[in-house]
Amino acid sequence: MSFSVSLLMPLSVSAFGQERIELADGSSLNVFMMLPRNRAGEVEPSPLAILMAGGPGNASISKDMSQWLGSGFTSRGWTVAVPISPNNRSFRGELGNAKVGQLIEALQLRPKIKAGKVLLGGVSNGGMSALEIAKRDPSLYLGVVAVPALFSNSDKGQGFDGLSIYLRIGGQDQLGWADKFDVTVANLNEAGARLDAEVLDGAPHMFRMDWDTLGPWLEGL
Repeated sequence: MSFSVSLLMPLSVSAFGQERIELADGSSLNVFMMLPRNRAGEVEPSPLAILMAGGPGNASISKDMSQWLGSGFTSRGWTVAVPISPNNRSFRGELGNAKVGQLIEALQLRPKIKAGKVLLGGVSNGGMSALEIAKRDPSLYLGVVAVPALFSNSDKGQGFDGLSIYLRIGGQDQLGWADKFDVTVANLNEAGARLDAEVLDGAPHMFRMDWDTLGPWLEGL
């Protein structure tokens, strides 16, 4: 599947807010939402990006990531949803993975959000959540932005089937993740990912996004 948001009218970020969204299993998630607008102030149907925060994925961290990373996506034509983890695990594991799937289904019922494949992204623990979710059924996703993430490929029975993954890890990562870059890349390649991966020289665990590389990667999905 291919599409580009680069030819849309110049965009700005709409009002930022938190919503409570009902899921198919009867539970609900609190989600920070950001919508793109064109110069006329109109919200047009846009592709969906689900971004997951690092650490426990709580409200404070999710809000910070919405404004720091999410604004870069909305300015490029994406609707961004940053779910708040209900169990402080940033949607890791089968239960958390399933809730993100239900969130996507609920959001794509909205007329201003495009149906079809969705972009997943995450920072740190959220990046690993995004990889877990995508690996369950890669046919549902445009790609994964993991900035940063590690990947062990412990389940050999599933693969990414050529899914595009954008991976960045800071060269001065305080958690030592740069030392695990090579094995993470090897595991992702073994699992069948189409990988764009780099170590960012001198960068810490949390770093400013390089939109000079991420922007073209998004357009090439």
